Amino acid sequence: MNKDAVVVFSGGQDSTTCLYWAKHEFAKVYALCFSYGQKHSAEVAVAQSIAGEAGVLFRLIDLPFIGGLAHNSLTDTDMKMDDDVPQGGVPNTFVPGRNLFFLSIAAVVARELGAANIVTGVSQTDFSGYPDCRDNFIRSLNVTLNLAMESQFVIHTPLMWRDKRETWRMADELGVFDIVRERTLTCYNGVVGDGCGHCPACKLRRRGLEEYLKERGL
Repeated sequence: MNKDAVVVFSGGQDSTTCLYWAKHEFAKVYALCFSYGQKHSAEVAVAQSIAGEAGVLFRLIDLPFIGGLAHNSLTDTDMKMDDDVPQGGVPNTFVPGRNLFFLSIAAVVARELGAANIVTGVSQTDFSGYPDCRDNFIRSLNVTLNLAMESQFVIHTPLMWRDKRETWRMADELGVFDIVRERTLTCYNGVVGDGCGHCPACKLRRRGLEEYLKERGL
């Protein structure tokens, strides 16, 4: 396999930072986006636009069954979103199986493309309480995918040990701070850029941004 990479890409802060990281690290980059019944399908349009501007090939895969497998507030319009991570549990914004499905399909696509690398923006350091963002899950899945397809993929997680402040710094070092701040869609309520300011994703993003701007003396 050659030095190409498939990036699991949503058009949010983390995956956009990883997309540009991958452009710096690999010969050719493919952006793989998923439509899975999320409330705010605008993220697909945002992802396609950013991928086009980045000059990478974009592919959208429709996985409508994910949203219907289990109740969660990202796909169920009748469910009220948790404001924060519940004590001793996971928030109802967790979509069970999402990263498992995404990365498994990314491996199939990578195999067909002859790409040895898969990139995802998950983080265990500063995250929303999702068990499928943890390092031990990614390592385990990497072994499983290699066995399942008789391949030697490497799943890269550039943000795994970075908090949101450090993720903003990374975007700045890659020269895409403004793109990430103004063009990405991280907000669970579908507001581009700085977002709604109230949902858990926006709170996490805003806190990291404020810490990074303070670090820069701004």
